[in-house]
Amino acid sequence: MADLSRRTFVQGMVGAGVVGTAGPTAPGLAVPSSAQEGEVPEVRLRWLEEGPPSVGTGSTWGVPWPKGAMDADKQFALRSSDGDAVPAQSWPLAYWPDGSVKWTAHALAADAPTSDGYVLSVGEPAEPESAVTVQENRGRVVVDTGVISCRINKSGSFVIHSISRGDQEIARHVELVNLRQQKIDDGDEAKTQRRKLVSRVNDVTVEQSGPVRAVVRVEGVHAGQGRNWLPFTFRLYFYAGAEHVRMMHTFVFDSDGNDEFIAGLGVRFKVPMTDELYNRHVRFVGEGHGMLTEAVQGITGLRRDPGEEVRAAQVAGKRLPDPATWDQRVTSRLHWIPAWGDYRLSQLSSEGFTVAKRTEGGHGWVDVDQGRRASGLGYVGGVSGGVGFGLRDFWQRHPTQLDVRDAQTDTAEVTVWMWSPDAPPMDTRFYHDGLGQETYEQQLDALEITYEDYEPGFGTPYGIARTSELMLWALDATPEAERLGAMADVVRTPPQIVNEVQQLIDAKVFGGLFTPVDRSTPTKATIEDSLDFLFDFYVTQREQRHWYGFWNYGDIMHSFDGDRGVWRYDVGGYAWDNSELSPDLWLWYSYLRSGRADIFRFAEAMTRHTGEVDVYHLGEWARLGTRHNVQHWGDSAKQLRISTAVYRRIFYYLTADERTGDLMHELVDAEETFLALDPIRKIREEEYEPDPNALAIGLGTDWSALAANWFTEWERRGPRADEAERKLLGTMRSIAAMPNGLVNGGARYNMDTGEFLPAEAGVSVSSLGAMFGLVEMCAELIDAIDMPEFEGAWLPYCRFYNASREEQEAEFGQRFGGTNLRQGHSRLDAYAYHRLGDTKYAERAWDYFLQPRTNWEYQHDRDWSAERDETTLNPTDSAPWVSTNTTALYGLAAIQNLALAGDRLPD
Repeated sequence: MADLSRRTFVQGMVGAGVVGTAGPTAPGLAVPSSAQEGEVPEVRLRWLEEGPPSVGTGSTWGVPWPKGAMDADKQFALRSSDGDAVPAQSWPLAYWPDGSVKWTAHALAADAPTSDGYVLSVGEPAEPESAVTVQENRGRVVVDTGVISCRINKSGSFVIHSISRGDQEIARHVELVNLRQQKIDDGDEAKTQRRKLVSRVNDVTVEQSGPVRAVVRVEGVHAGQGRNWLPFTFRLYFYAGAEHVRMMHTFVFDSDGNDEFIAGLGVRFKVPMTDELYNRHVRFVGEGHGMLTEAVQGITGLRRDPGEEVRAAQVAGKRLPDPATWDQRVTSRLHWIPAWGDYRLSQLSSEGFTVAKRTEGGHGWVDVDQGRRASGLGYVGGVSGGVGFGLRDFWQRHPTQLDVRDAQTDTAEVTVWMWSPDAPPMDTRFYHDGLGQETYEQQLDALEITYEDYEPGFGTPYGIARTSELMLWALDATPEAERLGAMADVVRTPPQIVNEVQQLIDAKVFGGLFTPVDRSTPTKATIEDSLDFLFDFYVTQREQRHWYGFWNYGDIMHSFDGDRGVWRYDVGGYAWDNSELSPDLWLWYSYLRSGRADIFRFAEAMTRHTGEVDVYHLGEWARLGTRHNVQHWGDSAKQLRISTAVYRRIFYYLTADERTGDLMHELVDAEETFLALDPIRKIREEEYEPDPNALAIGLGTDWSALAANWFTEWERRGPRADEAERKLLGTMRSIAAMPNGLVNGGARYNMDTGEFLPAEAGVSVSSLGAMFGLVEMCAELIDAIDMPEFEGAWLPYCRFYNASREEQEAEFGQRFGGTNLRQGHSRLDAYAYHRLGDTKYAERAWDYFLQPRTNWEYQHDRDWSAERDETTLNPTDSAPWVSTNTTALYGLAAIQNLALAGDRLPD
């Protein structure tokens, strides 16, 4: 088709009905029967991990619907796999452009009937036995789950004033606490003082008010000592029938990292202690279900025996018989038995925790025991009630700590430390002095050796964020060991309801770029084996290389150093990956087609990390992300290709997670950052001054990020949906009007009109342009929006990227240039086949995928294995040929080629 002009090509596609959403069924996919018949099918749901949780906590999840299949006014009924009606709450998450519902969200009550699975259908929802109610007035919000009542004040230092169960107050004065210091002592003598700051509530918003689920958002800052810093968002989640509160704690680091340091960051609360000292208990769950079971005043192991029944009751956490029935040699000497009021469990690395206790402040700590990886769950209280408290990813995001203080008094104090005060202060200083890189010329030269894009002042953490997940249980008694173990399990892995894979496929969401795992032919089986190897290898590497820590957990490394047998953790841009070439999408598409829990959890941790730590949320670079580096915020390349909503939207729609929704909403006006920072300032050849009416924006990594941001806000019907729609459709139309469409590579954008300025014919195709979500977003936009001319601007890019240079020159008048990464780009050929039906594109897709031309891409018939290396610091599995860039592109190409051109796979 090289002899056809682009305009003739587009007109031909339109006339044939190929372009746009109403085109014929593509070779790789079938139109779901529900969309054909206008029927709404029942949706079968399951727990992500096998079987229902042992402790009911509730769950929230999303369900996709085919275009045109679901009206916005529909209600939903939920029933168990046994047919019992189950109370549920439903609300829309996203809409198709035609107004039909694209995603709905649903919540399950904490006291819902236990079931291995559920069925969702259109119908009248069942009412919960104990509905969540929310009462709000000018000064406070009160949420009642039917089991516990939580009072939230709208001002002051306490994010929760009290949590009660019936008439009994179980916990009170929940506040955020921060230890701040202004210097890190690098020498032998420490002189720096720590100052305590606590939360100051500025705003409280009821985001959802029941009957099955309620959400309250609390915002404020950490204040004290004349300083307000670390702005926070603290979301509280309540489910019908729940005796717990789920908490999502987010803070933004608003310092340059050089003269203010976090020496402790936690959530603190008080627990009334009304039982006798010997009826008070402290519990910590360690690895697995092993646990520390202690009483504040122990009556076991004494020289005199109170009696077997008494001892057994205390160990079990039961109320002890009246001391008058004990051996009086113990009863008469109770006052000589010390009361242990303070306990701490410190997890300062991923490989070990310690437990210590003391009688009270001012006295020495006594070592209790050590272990490897604590669950993050504890309990303090008595036989009349107390509080269970837990922090998710406790050992993965070390240094963490659980503190119990003053349990021997009328009021115990608990602090769940997200950054342990027993650890050194959080060191956010840049890791080198610049090495004399003052000019762009010097910085570009240094880039040639360390792959680090350095610039003075750019390696700052100002504006990065982190979200942590906590749970508090208001319990009416000390829980038995089995229940504590089950509580620890849900802290480690919160229960999540998910769709069956076929529902995700039939709804044709996320561009329809995935099909189920298929091993029906030898070649398909080999590809599936290679995908499994790559994922399993990264899981193993995370464990063996200890990719853990407060800021690090969720990210993976970029490249390997075969000489040292380590990943290049200390070499500039080869260290932390920071979403380079879309490993986020590789993982999420791997989950969508497999339904595997281990892949979901790995991708979830990455989404939490990359959306928070690798992106700025305050300051002049807000809405930009940072390129890969030794430190997550270290590189001077601040770009939209890292912050893009395309990396968050899959997790958001599967879970309806509000924090992820915040992150995507932040990005609606991300184009404004081009006024503050030119992303190609170091290599731009022409004179350029950012102009709001003529902003230079790349049509690859830049526009794909903007399109994802706008599309997500529009389909969510967010507060700025109209603006987002205008900018998305305006840029799509103006790209389509360009002589070479997306092959033009770049254009000037008018912020007032939301369109690109008319452009002359040009060719500027980068090997990275399509590799940060452009492929996925174009597929979604073409599927959702009836704009044939935009597909006509995208398909030539797909058809000619892997074409010969002669074919490129014949079509566009010049060659594309550096078109490497062809294995990853093979999915563009598969997409061209999928839309046009021309088998030559499918053949070329599989040719470049199975037989890549460069040694850094993965050969189909290579040895997919790792070797054991006993010479590294810890024994490791080593595969020096694996790199994250290639892994991400290979994985996405494999998944999408199978979906789009699987019927043409040679065997």
